[in-house]
Amino acid sequence: VPVEAKGYGSALMGGIAAARGRFVIMGDADDSYDFSALMPFIEELRDGCDLVMGNRFKGGIAPGAMPPLHRYLGNPVLSGLGRLFFRCPAGDFHCGLRGFSRAAYDRMKLQTTGMEFAGEMVVKATLLGLRIAEVPTTLSPDGRSRPPHLRSWRDGWRNLRFMLLFSPRWLFLYPGLLLMLIGLGVGGWLLPEARQLGQAKLDVHTLAYSALAVLLGFQSVLFALYTRTFAIKQGLLHESPTLNKPSRFITLETGLAVGGVLMLVGFGGSVSATLGWSEKDFGQLNPSVVLRQVIPSILALALGFQIVLGSFFLSVLGLESKGGAG
Repeated sequence: VPVEAKGYGSALMGGIAAARGRFVIMGDADDSYDFSALMPFIEELRDGCDLVMGNRFKGGIAPGAMPPLHRYLGNPVLSGLGRLFFRCPAGDFHCGLRGFSRAAYDRMKLQTTGMEFAGEMVVKATLLGLRIAEVPTTLSPDGRSRPPHLRSWRDGWRNLRFMLLFSPRWLFLYPGLLLMLIGLGVGGWLLPEARQLGQAKLDVHTLAYSALAVLLGFQSVLFALYTRTFAIKQGLLHESPTLNKPSRFITLETGLAVGGVLMLVGFGGSVSATLGWSEKDFGQLNPSVVLRQVIPSILALALGFQIVLGSFFLSVLGLESKGGAG
């Protein structure tokens, strides 16, 4: 099948498009897989599975068939992250031998043209709730006379990047929550007074950085909400019953109320600090004292403003498209 577009994914999409069967088996044409041993794949597909993955780690890897970097680092790490991010049952995300039904392939709407095509198939099958099974597969040494096109670090990064983009929880939500927790913890510790940590004295300078951590962490959490809402609207992610319950309280009105209260608190703190400054005839102040009031006030203003804008943006993302102009 001639395919003009370059890339591993492009070649496979061209071949799959030309296939006419109810089931499709894909595999690397480099003598590394035994195509006479495909019946376990066919049996699983006939039994109702949507995607049947080969597992080279269960079936056996012949000496010299897989570089040590791929065998002991690349594949285990990427497959482990895939199971962690998406709760996918596959133990070998990037096995080149796999089978799937035509109906399942059409539902996945695969798009990547490079080596990440293999990971995209597993991720989207998992997100769509398709039935996935594994078959032990033996991997033999590459029989080609030329070196493979695979570039370990480049293609590994492309696969990792794809998984992160399809997992807003791990890309935005969890790092953001961790950053906020650290910022709030350090800020709460330093707010009453300066602290001694070994030979270092932590004062308002560290308090300012802790406020920045809270602000950046909150922005990351907002991005998680944005991407999740957009992905659900586009059909890339399914709604989660666990997350739907708290999501009911994230409305435009709630956001405006919470954001408004925070901005009022921040404004009140700023006014109070200004009045205290006026009592000193707008002269020199003790930074260690006044910044303990100013920094939380600025943080409250910034968070409140972000919540208000974020609430409007989430409402825009949630709008239903009516189609057509009046």
